[in-house]
Amino acid sequence: MNLAVRDIRHNLARFALTAVGVAMLLMVVMGMGGIYRGLIEDATLLVDKIGVDLWVVQQGTRGPFAEISRVPMNLEDRLRVVPGVRSARAFVSHTIQREHQGLPLRMVVQGLSWPDDKGEWLPLVAGRPLRSAHYEMIADTLLGLELGDKLNLGRDTYTVVGLTSGMLGQGGDGLAFFTVRDALAIQFDLSSESIRLERAARKSRAIRQDIGKTQPFLIERAQSASASLPAIPRLMVSAVLVQLEPGTDPEKVISTISAWGDVSVHTADQQRELLLKGTVDKARRQIGLFRGLLVIISAIIMSLILYTLTLDKVHDIAMLKLMGARSSLIIGLILQQALLLGIIGYSLAYYLGQWIFPGFPRRVIIVHEDLVSLGVIVLIISVLSSLLGIWKAMRVQPNEVLS
Repeated sequence: MNLAVRDIRHNLARFALTAVGVAMLLMVVMGMGGIYRGLIEDATLLVDKIGVDLWVVQQGTRGPFAEISRVPMNLEDRLRVVPGVRSARAFVSHTIQREHQGLPLRMVVQGLSWPDDKGEWLPLVAGRPLRSAHYEMIADTLLGLELGDKLNLGRDTYTVVGLTSGMLGQGGDGLAFFTVRDALAIQFDLSSESIRLERAARKSRAIRQDIGKTQPFLIERAQSASASLPAIPRLMVSAVLVQLEPGTDPEKVISTISAWGDVSVHTADQQRELLLKGTVDKARRQIGLFRGLLVIISAIIMSLILYTLTLDKVHDIAMLKLMGARSSLIIGLILQQALLLGIIGYSLAYYLGQWIFPGFPRRVIIVHEDLVSLGVIVLIISVLSSLLGIWKAMRVQPNEVLS
């Protein structure tokens, strides 16, 4: 490789700038793969972390991550008496955007089924799990909140008692964990004027009905709080999570629950598959397409660069041929430069990515398998891109040294 190295030293600045340009391209390719991995990780994070066996959702729906699902809270009690069910707890998840200290704050509100679930399973980096049924929260560090911070959500003020890391939603927003009751209070919070208008509307409807005329006391009841009216259903949750007893046949439990007409049942694996084939599918294909295009563009650019470098060496190549140099020596010169360009570009891309990727707004996960596959692709690109330069070098005639 002495000849190739000497030629690089002769045009060191140009080769270095070329290597940096190739590195930036490869870094983007690497980042695209990392964003794809991060997208899958964020989408399936809760399904994997919660670790339940069954997801019981509204009849005919695909779960709370794919579409709106509403089931009554008392579904927990019905599920607990099913043979083989160890535990059942409510699941509430929704995204909100508020303002905190003059800046927009977007978070995924996640309900924990207090007191059975206090958040001990969360990867806490500071603070503690929930100890109170109300007005406490655990926040991901991405939200920028600190221990002890007060956050006004709806009519209540919540205190940050714990901090987690890496707990993100499908959209890359940080998760915030509350009790189920608090999560529902945040989700269905209404202004005082909205509540007053709703009660006035109920009273107006009661007055117009015959039953309101024959039973005047119902008109007064219509102005009461919604929770005190038996005709108005209680708040609904997104799903109920079921943990089975060890050794229980899941199919028997699923068969029992599926016989109920108001719910559908999905296993954890099915819920994960629904996420990947539904919410994440289009983004996955789009990122894959961009990544493929960038690989092709990288190959084209490297080919043009090596061709240009070969044009600059036409006089030198002609001189080598005039001196009787073998064709293999000239081919090796161009091929070795192409491999050096690919290896240096790949190495720079990796180290630049380690510095830049943590600052991305979305999680970027670089795994060993992706690095190996990209390294093989870079070697293939380097060899293929050298062919254009080799073709040009083979067409150079020794007498061109005189031109």
